Amino acid sequence: MKAFLMYRDQDFDVQRKLPWHEQALTQDLELTTLIDAMARGDKFVWDVACKAVVLSLDDVDTILYRQDILKDCVKNAAIVRDLYAIAVEAIESERKVWSFLRDFPHGILQRSVEVLELFVERLKKLKAIADEHAQEFASAGFTALFAMLTAELEEEYFARVKNHLRELRFRGGALISAELGKGNKGTDYRLRKRPEKKQTWLERIFARKPPAYTYYIPDRDESGPRYLAELQDRGINLVANALAQSTAHILSFFTMLRTELAFYVGCVNLHEQLAQLGEPTCFPAPVAPGERRHSYRGLYDVCLALSMKQKVVGNDEDADRRDLVMITGANQGGKSTFLRGIGLAQLMMQCGMFAPAEAFCANICEGVFTHYKREEDTTMQSGKFDEELSRMSAIVEHIKPNAMLLFNESFAATNEREGSEIGRQIVSALLEKRIKVFYVTHLYELAHGFYDKKMENAVFLRAERQADGGRTFKLIEGEPLQTSYGEDLYKAIFGTDS
Repeated sequence: MKAFLMYRDQDFDVQRKLPWHEQALTQDLELTTLIDAMARGDKFVWDVACKAVVLSLDDVDTILYRQDILKDCVKNAAIVRDLYAIAVEAIESERKVWSFLRDFPHGILQRSVEVLELFVERLKKLKAIADEHAQEFASAGFTALFAMLTAELEEEYFARVKNHLRELRFRGGALISAELGKGNKGTDYRLRKRPEKKQTWLERIFARKPPAYTYYIPDRDESGPRYLAELQDRGINLVANALAQSTAHILSFFTMLRTELAFYVGCVNLHEQLAQLGEPTCFPAPVAPGERRHSYRGLYDVCLALSMKQKVVGNDEDADRRDLVMITGANQGGKSTFLRGIGLAQLMMQCGMFAPAEAFCANICEGVFTHYKREEDTTMQSGKFDEELSRMSAIVEHIKPNAMLLFNESFAATNEREGSEIGRQIVSALLEKRIKVFYVTHLYELAHGFYDKKMENAVFLRAERQADGGRTFKLIEGEPLQTSYGEDLYKAIFGTDS
């Protein structure tokens, strides 16, 4: 039994190692805000969502596979939460079954019987949901899951399991056979099934008994019962192991069902919160890594919306066939917010989620990387500029063609000329390796140097500023300017008369 809700033909590997730059990605894109909204206090959902978001998919088919499943989840949120609750209930109930004889066949068998009885009740609940609601789901993932539950969990199956578990309680004693080996030692101990012939109480009394020898253990014999228990353990050993394996198999199914549903429960939680804020969402159109697509309408920073608990400004742009997006303009104009929105939308698309936009289309990237400026750290052994170069060196060692790198005020810790020259050389080298670059900067020489080249694969965005100095938080295409309008902030803080 397999859930296959994250991949068509494999389980989601929750033990998979996170990428080396996960901490920087979490810090720069404020992923904790996103994951908190998905989890809603559920630690397990938090862990799974964190893994799924950071471990991006690299093929279009799997992304679309998850999108279809998520569409079903959004449409049938209550049913999906019921499925998740049943899986959680099954796992928690198994943990509560305890046996003091877990290292012996008898203890293993009795614990397995108790656990399977609990599992059967949860499987019946899953089967009931599949029978009642299967027609309400259209995705390939849920269709296959419900078809499997319907086919494998028939009433005959439940009746057969119930009978087996009742017999394994040994309320009438265990029927065990053995053979005599060398030295008259017992060998080939086997548990035997009791005859199913039904008899009335008169027939049981007067029926002819098969020839047998019976030995009764004396009441004062302390070692006899212990030896008899050892003989029984030998006889039920194979059955105990088989039943334990069956229990482990069903437990693994519930565990993976819970794991994979946790991701979708998190997505539904996030979708509901954004809907309450009036924020749009869409299912993006992913394309192959080799293409250059990046167009969107109403794209916004989902973490800013969640933090402010209100609708925020979105942006529109068609950056198809572009490798470089250079972003300049007024301070406090929404540049960093836009950059974070780009990174979050890419990660959300590549894990099979919806995107925070009215429409979004982009090529799959071979990893999303960030290089943001850092605040002064008194524990650093070197200066800020050296620290920036060190982080850039680590990125270069890991980044691959068709990846995406987000720069935010990088190399501004030195002077204008030096920072611009270093930025120019790094960006040029990245573009040669087919790496998509988004760069927020106040370095005029850097931005205008690329603008003067009239590059066909570059687009230049500028934070819009109104005539009175007000910010619209919109980004428009435009030539980089020498000023960032810092005086607007000065006037806003100190007043025009200062």
